[in-house]
Amino acid sequence: MAIIPYKRVILKFSGEALAGEKRTGFNPEMIQQIANEIKSVAGLGVQMGIVFGGGNIIRGLSATGQTMDRVKADYMGMLATVINALAMQDALEKLGLRAHVFSAIQMIEVAELMIIRNARKYLDRGEIVIFSGGTGRPFFSTDSGAALRAVEVQANAIIKATKVDGVYDKDPEKYADARFFERLDYQTAVEKRLKVMDLTAITICQDNDLPIIVYNMKVPGNLRKVLTGAKVGTLITRD
Repeated sequence: MAIIPYKRVILKFSGEALAGEKRTGFNPEMIQQIANEIKSVAGLGVQMGIVFGGGNIIRGLSATGQTMDRVKADYMGMLATVINALAMQDALEKLGLRAHVFSAIQMIEVAELMIIRNARKYLDRGEIVIFSGGTGRPFFSTDSGAALRAVEVQANAIIKATKVDGVYDKDPEKYADARFFERLDYQTAVEKRLKVMDLTAITICQDNDLPIIVYNMKVPGNLRKVLTGAKVGTLITRD
């Protein structure tokens, strides 16, 4: 039996991950693919929290470029993450998994209010927790929200899903000479502006020695490889 290096993780997906090639809205096939991947690792014993962005519906920061007030735009983005969380909860429950949606913004009809001890209780039971609503405050990204939740529930790592093999010095889909990083330290990621996560999120991870693993979600089975300690993607740590 494989040795599982992580007891508890936070999986971070962009909102666009749910849209697939459409880039906006929902792609049922992508939602099902992500749910199937999560189902495939449910038996490993790793406790999983999930955070989605809301960019497939609205990006708060982008909306401000259309003369919208930043605070209102950010709250709209937070609400978008709740929609994504509910979509994934539905897909996971149809696969027989127990999944709970928490929201940092109170909306008791559809999600539980963000109370950490309750989230930890579900995780301890081996049930999936989907965190939505970001941090509940404007001016913070869902990356920062994922880092915050990871620290609060005492996760061992953040697993960030992307559409490429890990972290590169530039977009590998545009540049053939893009350099791949198998391992990085937090400071280098910041100094080289590698867009692993935003500065606030990386700072939270650095201050709490929380590893970040960036992997290609488009390859079936990659999530299992990451959770079982295989050398997949890019590992970001203090050293």
